[in-house]
Amino acid sequence: MEAPRPKKEREAGTAGGPQPKYGFATKAVHSGAAPDATTGARITPIYQTASYVFEDVDHAASLFNLHTFGYIYSRLTNPTVSVLEERVATLEGGRAAVGAASGHAAQFITFFTLLEPGDEFVASRNLYGGSLTQFGLSFKKLGWHCTFVDPTDPENFRRAVTEKTKAIFIESLANPGGIIVDIEAVAKVAHDFGIPLIVDNTLATPFLCRPMEWGADIVVHSTTKFLAGHGNSLGGVVVESGKFNWGANDKFPSLSKPEPAYHGLTFAETFGDFAFTTKARAVALRDFGPAMAPMNAFLTITGIETLHVRMERHCANAAKVAEFLAAHPAVSWVSYAGLPGSKFKALQEKYLPAGAGAVFTFGVKGGFEAGCKIVENVRLFSHLANIGDTRSLILHPASTTHRQLTEEQQIAAGAGPDVICLSVGLEDVGDLIADLDQALKAAG
Repeated sequence: MEAPRPKKEREAGTAGGPQPKYGFATKAVHSGAAPDATTGARITPIYQTASYVFEDVDHAASLFNLHTFGYIYSRLTNPTVSVLEERVATLEGGRAAVGAASGHAAQFITFFTLLEPGDEFVASRNLYGGSLTQFGLSFKKLGWHCTFVDPTDPENFRRAVTEKTKAIFIESLANPGGIIVDIEAVAKVAHDFGIPLIVDNTLATPFLCRPMEWGADIVVHSTTKFLAGHGNSLGGVVVESGKFNWGANDKFPSLSKPEPAYHGLTFAETFGDFAFTTKARAVALRDFGPAMAPMNAFLTITGIETLHVRMERHCANAAKVAEFLAAHPAVSWVSYAGLPGSKFKALQEKYLPAGAGAVFTFGVKGGFEAGCKIVENVRLFSHLANIGDTRSLILHPASTTHRQLTEEQQIAAGAGPDVICLSVGLEDVGDLIADLDQALKAAG
């Protein structure tokens, strides 16, 4: 398996000793990559291979025993995926990362690495609808129990922790949008109990928010969204900060106790500050197989190279669209943290000073029926279940992503019958506003 490079090299994106501390844009373009040593190709190649030749029997044994790092099989590691892992880890300010086939797969291998049957974790109730279902229903079949709380009061997390609680999970910028969680305060709660804070940073991206600077221990992404940025590739990634002490208590035996699958090796002791991602790769990714495809890694690497440019335009467009909707007579409310009247404005200025993101919700007068009519009458916005695309997207969550929930659960998740979710793209903002205006009028 590929080992993380020393941080001084990772920040520079090239090997060869100490380098200057580069800015975000430079790291987004260069981190983890170098010209191909064999051909001189400047772009990271797509290593479309299933396996890799061993030097000899001893080399193979060392790889399988985790005594040395390298490539064995693309379910575990792949050179193209490794570049992406290093790039995201660098941008998040983390120690190491592991890629997965999707954001859901990234969440699964995270919790599989942390939890035993009967364990619990506490999560924000304002999450992507698929995460609510994964945590609340599917995880139950594995013996993992999730307690959902209102994230707007950090003390709600404290009140929900029990002796069996092994982690707290939040989204930095909630999907569907507008809600920003006080990361620093929730991190303190987690650390008071000796458990890690896991933050889904998909909507904010590391360009707008770096949760590890505020105490997060693990960051997950659906790279499908803004990191890839063009709606063309699925993926997920898990990043660890390298700062959490897995041996400080007896809550995490999978990391602090000998691992039978590797002759009694103890991951926390052997791998130190990148123990978590190594275990997630060497066991969860190995045994369940949700590997990221090299082509998807390549497309995501390419997308990240323009992340800083795209996010500036996404945020600028979203702010103007939100202002328009807030003044529209057919709209009852807008949940966008960048608006002056938002109750999350102070948190936005603290955690996302460069912008409030590009995904947010608004309430349409007329409820469920009006919401359905709006998504059927837009011409420029695409009606589909995705976010983070260059194209502007629209969704009525109550009839799609959150339809499996009761109306009470939908409302609690910020996806009630009247809610419309927008992912504002990179088009001319005047065209986007005109399209929404005519759709609102068509809906009556």
